[in-house]
Amino acid sequence: MLEFLTNELLWWHWIIFGLILLIAEIFTGTFIMLGLGIGAILVGIIDVLLPISLNIELSIWSVASVIAIIMLFKYYKAHKIDSSGQSNYAIGVRGVVEEPIDANGRGKVKFNTPILGNTIWYATAKEDIPLLAQVQIVNVKGQLIEVEKI
Repeated sequence: MLEFLTNELLWWHWIIFGLILLIAEIFTGTFIMLGLGIGAILVGIIDVLLPISLNIELSIWSVASVIAIIMLFKYYKAHKIDSSGQSNYAIGVRGVVEEPIDANGRGKVKFNTPILGNTIWYATAKEDIPLLAQVQIVNVKGQLIEVEKI
């Protein structure tokens, strides 16, 4: 069997095998088949240029596949979000105080654009902020936002 593969396995077999693996990747959704397919196509290209033995072809396929899989996972993995979730987009948004805010107390702020569906939010601040003062969001703490005077 090994002798048969050594004599009969041609470069285009590797290319077709790689394309089959790439097509199989569509149905799996992982990067494993993609890396294996890239490695097989690479072996097919190398086999066209240089006549090499089956052992070397398998070695190249193994190494190329592992490198391709590592590169795919390194560059295409989901980026970890190390902040406070969906409300982070609101940091820096400006609004107007509708109910005065005492230092470390609560008040109300109105925004021109909705922040997570609402235009009026309860807010807290580290300093006293009078009515109709311009403020901007500096932090989001659950259902409360922290603002500072502009």
